[in-house]
Amino acid sequence: MPGYKKILVVLDLSGDSEQVAVAARDLAAYSKAAIVALHVVEYVPVEPMGESLMPTVQIEEELLRRSRARLDELAARVGFEGAALRVEAGNIKAEILRVADEEGADLIVVGSRERHGLAILVNFTEDALLHAARCDVLAVRLR
Repeated sequence: MPGYKKILVVLDLSGDSEQVAVAARDLAAYSKAAIVALHVVEYVPVEPMGESLMPTVQIEEELLRRSRARLDELAARVGFEGAALRVEAGNIKAEILRVADEEGADLIVVGSRERHGLAILVNFTEDALLHAARCDVLAVRLR
């Protein structure tokens, strides 16, 4: 069986992102695969009393800029030399699937948290990806 050629690693930039990034990095090294690191900003504008304090576009641009800086820092810390780094805005699930198709990824690596109680009934990102992605999906169990 041939190894993976392009791995899309989805990072939420939380404290657990380094664990997911390291798993993707190690798998990519083993398979000699290229890495595409993706963070999706899902911005939902909230306007108190119908009045905007800042233009929505300006807020979204600032969120994208900060996310890009954090993704750059994480990539440097885990050794993503030569990796493509992408920050996109939109619906998280839809953007992951779009970027996976656009990049021709044959594996998506995403973090997965243990769920309890009513949280089990909610459709989380990793569940949606497992059923909708056209490629393999690896869920890294987070500590």
